[in-house]
Amino acid sequence: MNGYAGKILRINLSDHTYKTEQLDHDMALKYIGGRGLGSKIMADEVSPTVDAFDPENKVIIATGPLTGTPTPAGGRYMVVTKSPLTGTIASSNSGGFWGSELKFAGYDLLILEGKSPKPVNVFIEDDKISFKDAGHVWGKIVSETTSILAEEAPDKAKILCIGPAGENLSKIAAVMNDINRAAGRSGVGAVVGSKNLKAIVVKGSSKPTIADSEKLKELVKESRGKLKDNGVTGQGLPTYGTAVLVNIINESGVFPTNNFQTTYFDKAENISGEHLAENFLIKRESCFACPIACGRYTKADEVEGGGPEYETIWAFGAACGIDDMKSVIKANFWCNEMGLDTISAGVTIAAAMELYQRGKITDADIDEGLSLKWGAGDSLVEWVKKMGRRDGLIGDKLAEGSYRMAEHFGMPEVAMAVKKQELPAYDPRGIRGQGLQYATSNRGGCHVRGYMISPEILGLPQKLDRFAIDGKAEWVKIFQDLTAFIDSAGLCLFTSFAIDGEGYANLTNAVLGTDFTQEDILEAGDRIWNLERDYNLKAGIDPSQDTLPKRLLKDPIPDGPSKGNVTRLEEMLPKYYEIRGWSEKGIPKAETLEKLGV
Repeated sequence: MNGYAGKILRINLSDHTYKTEQLDHDMALKYIGGRGLGSKIMADEVSPTVDAFDPENKVIIATGPLTGTPTPAGGRYMVVTKSPLTGTIASSNSGGFWGSELKFAGYDLLILEGKSPKPVNVFIEDDKISFKDAGHVWGKIVSETTSILAEEAPDKAKILCIGPAGENLSKIAAVMNDINRAAGRSGVGAVVGSKNLKAIVVKGSSKPTIADSEKLKELVKESRGKLKDNGVTGQGLPTYGTAVLVNIINESGVFPTNNFQTTYFDKAENISGEHLAENFLIKRESCFACPIACGRYTKADEVEGGGPEYETIWAFGAACGIDDMKSVIKANFWCNEMGLDTISAGVTIAAAMELYQRGKITDADIDEGLSLKWGAGDSLVEWVKKMGRRDGLIGDKLAEGSYRMAEHFGMPEVAMAVKKQELPAYDPRGIRGQGLQYATSNRGGCHVRGYMISPEILGLPQKLDRFAIDGKAEWVKIFQDLTAFIDSAGLCLFTSFAIDGEGYANLTNAVLGTDFTQEDILEAGDRIWNLERDYNLKAGIDPSQDTLPKRLLKDPIPDGPSKGNVTRLEEMLPKYYEIRGWSEKGIPKAETLEKLGV
């Protein structure tokens, strides 16, 4: 089984036992690996109606066939489970080095079942598996946990863990690895916490087998050349990280400010990638086998660590009306330490600020010395800490995510979320395809399930009119299907700025010994998308949730370069359903599922 490790490690946390199983090779090829294969196992083994925190829910940690190979940026893994935030199938992606180490230990997937009677850590060293009491690290922040467990682990072992947010079942908790890398979205960290699992420590001693190593070597050289020559992956991301987007998106008038009330932040320069690089950057960081090195390692006063990324800078910056980069860096740092999704954390705080603006949260609700006024950077870090530990009324409600918090305070419409997951840093009123992608995403508000920013803003692979609606449904489907494949293969989405479908097919064939075409990998993505859709429908996520917050549907952008626009989602959705092979109501037709083999 070239490219695949060939084994699944199934861990029963209830009785601290485990067993290994052989990978079903035919199923793996059909669903590729990572997100696709993890979702297929989830659909086969976990009822769509299970409560996310029920021990019957499972956590599937899945690498892809290209994870751990020399393929550029081939270090990704996925965490697949039932989301406590959205109720959808969750599959959250992370980079760093932990995923490749799991592959080196000989496993394509871990399946975590049941619930440990008390906090536990799992140690994996090739075929040696052990369970160790986690009482001494339960309650500790991520860096402390990692440091303590590194002393107990084999040399150069990689560590995945949750922080206090996951332990406290925050619905926006992340799974962290390598200290500052996160499987961030959909509350996957809370599901791990619900199982009393604190950490998984991995050390491997083998490398994946490559079907045609000479061919792969040639393709890797070619792919690295494409990534180097591309303006985004060869210049923008290496120089300024993902925060290179701050000024680009702001100047387009789609940089959501004050919780999407406006779309242009007049102080954006103060939180830009250029400002970050000039004043706070210590070094660049890269994930396994990645030539892009878009990661930032920064320092602000007493705090230093990985990040912040573009989405984080926006969520703690413009979304909250804050232009103090030091506050943003510190909030990002404490999100990593608490194990929180930075997008959801920042957008939830922004929603709290609007609730305060509207008088739904009052001074009597707020802890002494803190503020929820727009621009209150001085209070930002404390709100993150309180959110992670569910400290106080506001801290507890923040931990639930923006929708449930806003609902509690009687104004759910201020939650800028789709399917209860917070939206990221692009206002869809001025980027129509991105709006359609938000509304139809299988895991709720998300930008990386079909990154339409690439053609609509960056002009890759070609420049689209961002205000147009014609053709956008077709583009969204292609991007969603391609992304499903990339997530399943174990690659970073950023490679898609420079590598096309044919390039991905060639790399996969060299590793696996297959003969996939570009059409084959898009069909695999389509299959994965429909599997997820089918699971969500059975979970009660009906097509009426393929929508956007009322503000984005009804309120035109008030000023700036995109002034006067709304999303026009209703005009694009029917065409999207049609080209997906779904009914007018958004239900996959029987012949569509049969054709794809779902």
